[in-house]
Amino acid sequence: MSTRSDEDSQQRFALGLIFALIALVVLSVVGAAVYHYGLPQAGAAEGAAAPAGAPATSVAVITETVVATVPEGASIRVEGDTVNFYFATGSADIAPGAAEALAIVLKGVESGRKAIVSGFHDTTGDAAVNEQLARKRAETVRDVLAGLGVPAGKITLEKPAVSTGSGSNAQARRVEVRLVD
Repeated sequence: MSTRSDEDSQQRFALGLIFALIALVVLSVVGAAVYHYGLPQAGAAEGAAAPAGAPATSVAVITETVVATVPEGASIRVEGDTVNFYFATGSADIAPGAAEALAIVLKGVESGRKAIVSGFHDTTGDAAVNEQLARKRAETVRDVLAGLGVPAGKITLEKPAVSTGSGSNAQARRVEVRLVD
């Protein structure tokens, strides 16, 4: 009788361990998604609709460069009507803190402009793999914009004539989002 009780105890322990592992995997996936895409920012939606009777506003012209850099090598740079998302080597993860740059693109699209998304890569490594990674990075930026509510018709994924980026390798690994009329 004692043997049966020991077997039941071991089965309960094994099932508890399996359920704990499943919960850990689910929480890890959710955590990775939150880290990758970030949480919705309350400030991004504020100011989207003008109060009744207020004059229509236009998107502000950006006259300065904004740079956000993270230790992994990914960063964001806003220059005029172009937002550059720089990526770490071999990665398609957008730099944390990209909310402000994405908000600029979102406001530009809300004012009637379109977002042209182009992926670039550096010259190191296999050219075919780099091309695929540049496309995946561009698709990631497109998907994040779509997730923020930008209509698919307002985002164009455009392969540049020369996808090898200029500048240093760190500057070459980028996705460029241009706002056009």
